[in-house]
Amino acid sequence: MSEKIMPLDGVRVIDFTQVMLGPCATQTLGDFGADVIKIERPGAGDLSRGFYGVDTEEATNNAVFASLNRNKRSVVIDTKSPDGHQKILDLIKTADVVVDNFRAGVMDRLGFGYDALEKINPRIICASGTGFGSTGPYAHKGGQDVLAQAMTGVMEKTQDPSIPKSIYPTTLCDYSAGMHLVQGVLAALLMREKTGRGQKVEVSLYDSMIAMQMQEAAQWSKHRDVLNWAAMPLTGVFDTTDGAIVIVGAFKANPLQDICTALEIEDLSPKYPTLDIQRKHKPYLQQRFKEAIAGNTCGYWLERLEAQDLLCAPVRSLGDALDDSQTKINGMLHTIQHPVIGELTLAGSPVHLSDAPLTVRHLPPRLGEHTDEVLHELAALLAHEAAE
Repeated sequence: MSEKIMPLDGVRVIDFTQVMLGPCATQTLGDFGADVIKIERPGAGDLSRGFYGVDTEEATNNAVFASLNRNKRSVVIDTKSPDGHQKILDLIKTADVVVDNFRAGVMDRLGFGYDALEKINPRIICASGTGFGSTGPYAHKGGQDVLAQAMTGVMEKTQDPSIPKSIYPTTLCDYSAGMHLVQGVLAALLMREKTGRGQKVEVSLYDSMIAMQMQEAAQWSKHRDVLNWAAMPLTGVFDTTDGAIVIVGAFKANPLQDICTALEIEDLSPKYPTLDIQRKHKPYLQQRFKEAIAGNTCGYWLERLEAQDLLCAPVRSLGDALDDSQTKINGMLHTIQHPVIGELTLAGSPVHLSDAPLTVRHLPPRLGEHTDEVLHELAALLAHEAAE
């Protein structure tokens, strides 16, 4: 049987990233087959290794770090020492992509900015993820998911004006920007096949969140109208006797009529026929739905709503979702046996390639686990080049 071919076989990535934005991007590149060499600080490594604040080997290989760093090799190098700096440059000479998510200008100050690196490797692709971009009034600010939520309008919108503004509890901005960074790297690799040269790739948390609101931005620019999908009059979360359900009353000729049929209440659509009228009377409509739904079970209402072909679902916990057979059928769980942290189930890749399914070639690495291995490979390569 021939050896399995992966999409990014032969692509070497020098990974300076830490925490979330960068590591989720480089993990995806690793999942696609790239050789990802993670450069970490002596004694500390990626900030995510210290997530629990306990200085033990188990803490530095905690579940959060492991979730973002499979299919990578960890190398500890002091980039500020002359010897370490030269080793990094030698590695980059052999690489295809360099990825970081530092503040704007940090890679230049370290001597690893694109202008310096393309002189020693014209094919290098330098991919950077920042908080707000490499120039402009916010370029100096540290990039963080919650800040991007706040500054791009994401946090400002709520389902109901009476609900206090709050932090979205999942790292929406980091993951989105990380996937945009992957897109940029893949596009740059394809372009290099045409031009023979690398280039800079830049994404930011800020830009990713503006882009994610493409519909809202167009609506605001044209009509000065706030498009808030969560605040639509026939959409909401409602408590039943044994849990909560969500209903999305949209994409039908007369969703209000169908909702009323499902909820066994009088047809309200003749009195509230249009979206504008429904918006003005949203509190009343939502109260009617709430009162009806409170009287029976989640399963009962989902069956009735689905009989009307309405969009609806139970509101579940993450644990419930992970235990769902659909999650397993979709191949979204991968259980590993780690020598330090033991058995751990990781979320898989949402991209399913029929000829290149996800495999865990490298477990989430211990700090510096592959330093000797990678530097030995580098020395052998440099010796071979010198002999030619």
